[in-house]
Amino acid sequence: MPSKREGGGNMIESRCGLLCSRCGYKTQVNCSGCVQISKPFWGESCPVKACCECKKIQHCGECENFPCDLLRQFAYDEKQGDGGKRIEQCKSWSKTADTV
Repeated sequence: MPSKREGGGNMIESRCGLLCSRCGYKTQVNCSGCVQISKPFWGESCPVKACCECKKIQHCGECENFPCDLLRQFAYDEKQGDGGKRIEQCKSWSKTADTV
């Protein structure tokens, strides 16, 4: 699965919109992002990653149910959420795909 859009578009870094390039774990555990790995370093699986891969989409922004309850739960989680930034990132990736 390509992670870079043809024509130099934005690189898709994750399924949920998290920017892996800004994540501290990227270098700590040598993570290349959930788009590139089969199993997340943080557990047996990730429900968002699994959902996208089951639907054969690059990221949540490509889903007809975007943003779904699962993504909202991740984005606004009290401990690990980002206040919805990942939802906005998925929107951005979708807009880029529409113009390519």
